[in-house]
Amino acid sequence: MNAIRDAWSGRTGFVLAAVSSAVGLGSIWKFPYEVGTNGGAVFVLFYLAGLVLVVVPLMLAEFALGRRGRADSAASVAAVAAAYGASMKWSAAGGLGVVTGLLILSFYSVIGGWTLAYAVQIALEGLTAPQVDAARARYDALLGSPLRLAGYHALFLAMAAAVVARGIRGGIEVASKVLMPVLAALMLALAVYAAIDGDLAATFDFLFRIDPRDVTARAALDALGLGFFSIGVGLGLMITYAAYAGADIDLTRAAIVAVAFDTAISLLAGFAVFPLVFANGLDPAGGPGLVFVTLPLAFARMPFGAFAAWTFFVLLFIAALASAISMLELAVAVAMRRMNWTRVGASAASAALVFLAGLVSVLSFNYWSDWYPLAFIPAFSRANMFELLDFLTSNVLLPISGFALALFAGWAIPGSLLAEELRLAPAAAVRLQAILRYVVPIGIATAALAPLWP
Repeated sequence: MNAIRDAWSGRTGFVLAAVSSAVGLGSIWKFPYEVGTNGGAVFVLFYLAGLVLVVVPLMLAEFALGRRGRADSAASVAAVAAAYGASMKWSAAGGLGVVTGLLILSFYSVIGGWTLAYAVQIALEGLTAPQVDAARARYDALLGSPLRLAGYHALFLAMAAAVVARGIRGGIEVASKVLMPVLAALMLALAVYAAIDGDLAATFDFLFRIDPRDVTARAALDALGLGFFSIGVGLGLMITYAAYAGADIDLTRAAIVAVAFDTAISLLAGFAVFPLVFANGLDPAGGPGLVFVTLPLAFARMPFGAFAAWTFFVLLFIAALASAISMLELAVAVAMRRMNWTRVGASAASAALVFLAGLVSVLSFNYWSDWYPLAFIPAFSRANMFELLDFLTSNVLLPISGFALALFAGWAIPGSLLAEELRLAPAAAVRLQAILRYVVPIGIATAALAPLWP
């Protein structure tokens, strides 16, 4: 299999690649405004609980399936099912993850293009005047130009495809070894900058002081959903990456390190964002506009603000690119095995397919911004194509594939597989399998249904 012909050079390469896949826009862009919307410390506490109870167990299961199956996500599940006499229909869970990953990448790369556009524009033109109207006008001008959006969307995908085309060891691993240290250094530098020029005391109070009035079912559901959706479990990403892992790699340690690193980056993002927000009297619950409108406004009011803003958007771009690489590899691994394509051909074809699909999202911000395909359904009466794609993937397809993978690992295979691949004691493997049988499926279903709750 292709997985056998290409492999990680060792533990460091695999761990950094897993970290790169886990750390994405959700960790840096979405985490701050979700924390702001849901009251701060309580949300962080629920978020950490969700990681322990849902994300880490499912990541461990994906790692075990991938290394045992030694192929793309669908083929790995099929191989493991065949080895233990389970139904081959389980492979549909892996196949659904590939389709879902491509759909997510189609609009994720458009947003990744925004980060690149902002970094380029700030480098060339600097920041706008420190006025809300000026910051909003720059944001609206970007979204209102389909050619600019499509161009940056294409450039972003081309960069991801160029990395994937170079292979596991020569492309993805090398990129991970460069991107992750740079991302960590930039994030730390930005957090120090925000601590000096922002309101650090208010940030500590916001992130770590628990107010009993903020303990709500909504905060718990949103926190669980963010952890599950942002780290990328359930798509089969970790199955695909683990298929290239040698027997010397400790998969359990890799999973813990990946989630811990992602969590640290998310918290650092809070310390990079909220001191500036509080120091400028801005709304921490500013939604997505917090990053592309509110923060540039705050940077414009501060010393060296243009350089700090450029650093921030470069950081966002790196995080987005690292995750995009893993999502593209999902499809490339399938194309190489099933169609016998070369890695270069599979990378180019997959990126082209994603680009075409992404044009739907590009047009959703301008020409199709007032088109609501499901206007006849009250819950989606004001949802454009971008928002419908986001809902379909995040709240329908991804939960289904994650739910199915958890059930497969929990019920269809013996605990001995988990024990052997993850180097767990028999009792620990039994506990993990029990969590995969009951806790993870319930957690995923609850997070998926959260938007429908009052």
